[in-house]
Amino acid sequence: MARVRADDRIRAPGPPHTVAVLAFDGVQLLDVAGPAEVFTTANEDGADYDVRIVSETGGDIRTSSGVRLSADTSAAELPARLGTLVVPGRPDWRRAVGDRPLMDLVTTLSARAARTASVCAGAFLLAEAGILDGRRAATHWRLAAELAARYPRVRVEADPVFVQDGAVLTSAGVTTGIDLALALVEADHGADLARAVAQQLVVFMARPAGQSQFSARMTPRRSGHPTLRGVMDAIAADPAEAHHMDALALQAGVSTRHLSRLFRTEVGMTPGRYVELVRVEAAQALLTSGDDSVDAVAERSGFGSAESMRRSFQHLLGVAPTVYRARFRSTAAQGAEA
Repeated sequence: MARVRADDRIRAPGPPHTVAVLAFDGVQLLDVAGPAEVFTTANEDGADYDVRIVSETGGDIRTSSGVRLSADTSAAELPARLGTLVVPGRPDWRRAVGDRPLMDLVTTLSARAARTASVCAGAFLLAEAGILDGRRAATHWRLAAELAARYPRVRVEADPVFVQDGAVLTSAGVTTGIDLALALVEADHGADLARAVAQQLVVFMARPAGQSQFSARMTPRRSGHPTLRGVMDAIAADPAEAHHMDALALQAGVSTRHLSRLFRTEVGMTPGRYVELVRVEAAQALLTSGDDSVDAVAERSGFGSAESMRRSFQHLLGVAPTVYRARFRSTAAQGAEA
């Protein structure tokens, strides 16, 4: 593996860049460990990060997985000025944002930091503190709608792995804290050093595609309307059926205009988009669980052609069907390929 030569190493002038990674009870372990590992690995190649795991009192904390984590320091023992504050999340983000001492600590430390970053549900803590007001932000794709609903002043983006808006950075789920930290190392010390860190940790320098490959961007709401529920169930039961608008309206016993209006008000999308999402979901299952060719999967899931399915996958998931199958079918296949 290529490493940065000693005479090529870039050392930051002046005092070390203090990276404070906040730790608190219930925090997700990888949210803390991932970024810390990136910054400490960067030090092996010439960076000068003073990485500190910090808890409010300096005492141990218990992570969401039950692992006990020792803090390096208390908040009071940190330098007056911080280079980077990393705020991880916890699965139960409501408990975190309801913890007033923790929220006071996030607000205070962020004000002392040159830049503030969050990992996964840590975005909720930044939003609660008002740090994300008027800013673009990312979080785990499962939490994006909740973040947007609770904090309407935050411009939530569901697909990116991480988002930078000025001196505030937010990342998606769990392991994307590594992606975010690599981007910070690159900003501080250049692409060569960041690449050396990525190679050492055996991770992508830039992750292929965004979060959409794990979940379609427009997950439909489940309607309680009896007429619409019957139509949705029929589409889901047989995605390969033509499902023309006239036929759906006839089945529902309403006009096409009324059916379209029901879909928009109850589900938040057009009938055509709903049919497309159901077909993509059916194709995903066929690609990862069977050996049918892409052409056969396209026909069985209602796309008619592999090219039509490819366009929908690219639009909704950000990857081609063949790439989706390779990434999500089996870890054994990826290991053999590597």
